[in-house]
Amino acid sequence: MAKMMDPKFKQSRRLGLNVSGHPKANKRLNKGLGRDDRKLTEYGRQLLEKQRLRAYYGVNEKQMRKYFVQATKSDRSVTTGDALVRQLEMRLDNLTYRAGFASSIRQARQMVVHGHILVDGKRIDIPSYQVKPGQVLELREKSRSNEMFKENFESQFAQALPYLSKKEGFKCELARVPDREEVPIEITDSLIVEFYSR
Repeated sequence: MAKMMDPKFKQSRRLGLNVSGHPKANKRLNKGLGRDDRKLTEYGRQLLEKQRLRAYYGVNEKQMRKYFVQATKSDRSVTTGDALVRQLEMRLDNLTYRAGFASSIRQARQMVVHGHILVDGKRIDIPSYQVKPGQVLELREKSRSNEMFKENFESQFAQALPYLSKKEGFKCELARVPDREEVPIEITDSLIVEFYSR
């Protein structure tokens, strides 16, 4: 299975945005590449936004196209860009990260693959699994003694996201489908829709 495994800081610097979520990545954003000096074409801007979104969620191009096709077929009351971001936001690996079980999207993906996360009491080891509103994520009983997981969850729970609610113990519920403005990413969705609609 293909994964985005570029060096995190280098990737953030190339994209001009802290896509890794690591606080030190911000210090290095403007060093070395001269991104501000370059003028991008319309296509270049669209491509850059698409690459940023891919990097935020750690998905490959094939997955991204699949999500876009699904977003175009979604409810007409929601724009295609909003539907695309919602689908990516409700992936199991992403919600594991957002809930605070992991300190990065890569760590969250590894936790899911290794079976540390349960959804409604069942072990799910597929990072792209789409979590539905009302479903509860929890840290497996055996994994709760791991100091790193405990520290992650206690120190950075849900980053105050309104669509996630903490439950008793090492549990978190997806309370509802997130609204686009609540999702903490800096992306211009319309450019990505234009890129895939060419």
